[in-house]
Amino acid sequence: MMFYKHAALNLSVALSVVLALPANADSASFSAIGMNDASSWTIGTLCRGNNPRCGGGGGSTDPVVNEPEVSQPTYYNWMSPEIRDAWSQGATGLGTVVTSIDDFNSNNRFRGNLGDGSKRLRHGEWVDAQIGMIAPDAVRATQDFNSGKTVRLTSGKLNALNLSYGMFGQAGFLGVIGWSNQEKSIIDYATKGTAVVVKAAGNDSVAIGATNANGLVDYLNRDLIGAQSAIFAGALDRNGTQSNQARLASYSNFAGTNATVQNQFLTVGVRGDLTSLYGPSFAAPVISGYAAVIGSKFTTATPTMIAQQLLKTARTDTIEGYSAAVHGRGEASIAHALAPASIN
Repeated sequence: MMFYKHAALNLSVALSVVLALPANADSASFSAIGMNDASSWTIGTLCRGNNPRCGGGGGSTDPVVNEPEVSQPTYYNWMSPEIRDAWSQGATGLGTVVTSIDDFNSNNRFRGNLGDGSKRLRHGEWVDAQIGMIAPDAVRATQDFNSGKTVRLTSGKLNALNLSYGMFGQAGFLGVIGWSNQEKSIIDYATKGTAVVVKAAGNDSVAIGATNANGLVDYLNRDLIGAQSAIFAGALDRNGTQSNQARLASYSNFAGTNATVQNQFLTVGVRGDLTSLYGPSFAAPVISGYAAVIGSKFTTATPTMIAQQLLKTARTDTIEGYSAAVHGRGEASIAHALAPASIN
C-alpha cells in the first residue's frame, strides 16, 4: 500500500490545497494568510512552498500554453490497450485544449517513470506529461494552483480542466464558500457545462464529500457534486479486463451512497507498480486525456456530451465485485466511448 503525506490547515476558517505525494517525496509545506472571519468562509491567500504570493521565491503563476509536438503516439504499458485503437482511428486530441491546475512552481519534486525514462518532476508536471501521452495532439495549458486567477478557456475548441488537488477545511460547514476566482471559475464551468472538469476523487479511502480521518472535508469535491460536466476520478489497481478484473485501489476515495455522485464517478487503472506514481491524482489525467481524444472525433459535441459519453459507456464487467456505491459508473472505456458514429 502506498502512503501519502497530507498537509492541511487544521483551521475552521481555512481551506488548504492538498496533493497526493509518494511517501518518499519532498515534504509539502502549506500556510495561509489573509483569512476572513469564520462566518464568511472566504478563501484567502493559499501558500504552498515557494509561492511568491506569500513572500517567497518561485516562478510565475501565470498560465502557460504548450502546443503539441508533431509525433507518433507511443503506447506504454501503464495505459489501457484500448488507447492504441483510438489513435489508429485518428482520435488523438486534435482541436482540444486540456488545462491542468496544479503545482508547477514549488520545490517539491518526486521520481517516477512513465515509460520514457526516470525523471524527477513536480506533481503538475507529471500530470501534464500523462495528458500529453494520452492525447498527444491536444493543446496543453498549465496554471499553478496558487494563482487564484480565473481559469481561461479557449474559444472554438473543446476545453477540459484537470484538477488533481483538493481544497480541504474542517468538517461541518454547510454554507456557501467565497471561492477564489480560480475555483469559482472552475465550478462555474462545470455547472454550466462549458468545460469538461475532471476532479481527482482523493486519497482518504472515504466517500466523496465525507469527512476524512483528520476531520477534514474536500469542499471542492462537495461543490462539484451535481455539476453537469464534472467527473470524479477514482483509481483502480490495474486496467481491468473480463479475465483479470481490477479492484478499487486501497487509498482511493469512492462514490458512496449519493446517487448523484455515483452518476459522476468514473475509474481507471493507476499502475503505480510500473510508474511509481500512485493515487487518483494520476487517474484524473487519463480521463482528461480521454475527454480530449473523444472531442477530437466528435467535434461538435459539447463538454457535457463528452463527459456523459465517458460516464455512460463505462464498463462494469472489468471490475471485481462492481458496486455503484464504490465504483460509480465503472471503468472508463475509450473504445466504447468512441464506438458510435455520433453522440447526442
